Amino acid sequence: MKKKMLAITLGAAMTASLLAGCGEKAPAPGQDGGTSAPAAAEETSGAGSAETKEAEAEGGDLSGDLVFAIWDNNLMDYIDENDMVGKFQELYPDANIEVEKIKDDSEYWNAMKMRASANQLPDVMFNKPFTLSRFKDYLLDLSDLEAAKNNELASGYAMDGKVLGVPMTAGYEYVFYWKDMFAEAGVEVPDTWQELQDAAAKLQEFYGQENPDFMAIALGAKDEWPDYPFMEFMPALESGNGQNWNDMAKVDEPFAEGTDINKAYHKANSLFTSGVFGKDPLGLGNDQVTTLFAQKEAAMIALGDWGLQNIQNGADDTAELGTFYLPVRDSESDPFRVIVQGDSFMGVTTHSKNPELAKAFVEWFYSENWYPGYIEYVTSASAMTTFPKEKDPVLAESDTAQPDMVLVMYDGGGDDFQAIQNETAFDYKKLGAEMFTDGFDLDGRLSELNEKWKAARQKLGIQ
Repeated sequence: MKKKMLAITLGAAMTASLLAGCGEKAPAPGQDGGTSAPAAAEETSGAGSAETKEAEAEGGDLSGDLVFAIWDNNLMDYIDENDMVGKFQELYPDANIEVEKIKDDSEYWNAMKMRASANQLPDVMFNKPFTLSRFKDYLLDLSDLEAAKNNELASGYAMDGKVLGVPMTAGYEYVFYWKDMFAEAGVEVPDTWQELQDAAAKLQEFYGQENPDFMAIALGAKDEWPDYPFMEFMPALESGNGQNWNDMAKVDEPFAEGTDINKAYHKANSLFTSGVFGKDPLGLGNDQVTTLFAQKEAAMIALGDWGLQNIQNGADDTAELGTFYLPVRDSESDPFRVIVQGDSFMGVTTHSKNPELAKAFVEWFYSENWYPGYIEYVTSASAMTTFPKEKDPVLAESDTAQPDMVLVMYDGGGDDFQAIQNETAFDYKKLGAEMFTDGFDLDGRLSELNEKWKAARQKLGIQ
């Protein structure tokens, strides 16, 4: 497969929250999943072997307590099922790990923000590409760890030459669809944006006649965040520029006519207002529409690779489940661009009382003692060169359909973008949800955002 790397950036996407005593285990958006780790994972050998043996020799020299804060339900399940703490203690018998599970990603970030101010961050925390800059002053440099050196994405997200987090997975975005439903309606997999709109309209008309609740595309706009494949990633796909948010911070009118974000949002608005998301997209959340899609009450749903297991868990049969990449291009002669990003960046905080033990835990997590089994358990792609993984056949269909795709490494935006974003209250997720409301004026909103953006740059002194 011929792939071209177009832009090296930082990433973006989910969120989570953690309040000091929170151990609630509720469904969380944007999770990886899986079933069971194959026995073969235990036999994996590679570049990590020497480091593992060295760690075994030195394990007894490190002791203390660690707090490891997560939001991922599937990771929590795997940790419980595979006795992560016990396995780590085989090498570090005097170490104790408390796994602090937070309800979901939104609460996670709120809690981490409060705990950073109170000097109470956990020893080991996760970040998203877009939160690395937010917590950069609270994260230790992990550049010297073998886990960072053997990670194919970590260096691309380095800040000021420092690797502040080691991404656990490489994330791709897909449109999941039911092949049999497409065939029955006489619809083919779309290859351009117009073909996607036409296919959705035909599916809605075909199945909506007998089922008034049918959705050609399931979204879950009640939660707002599920519109991210369109509102967050499409501007980067439109331009092939994974640094689009950072570049927006450099201009006064980034939403003007002719800009990538203007073109992308007009496409999204056209799709959102076409009726192909069912009769009440704002009345349903992500969990609801994922379940409905799994039961074939919808023909398509756009999710990351983490969504595969959620669909599998809710479906009676997935023999007809397929995927394709979101076709944003205008014609088949245009490049077919695909987003890729690192996800779940494990980092050690400056608040840790046992930083060397925390680093040893990160090293262990990405070693042959733990990572191969975990990455086989989840549906996401491996981020480690030492432990490659073939894609699930359902996800691999998208690669087969686009052998010449152009990869765009996505950055969720740095400090300047986030400062302006906060000042202007620009929230692409909320903006997408607003497109589903009656009377919404996209051009008026983009013009208003331009005025606020210019004023914010001047106020903040951002050039």
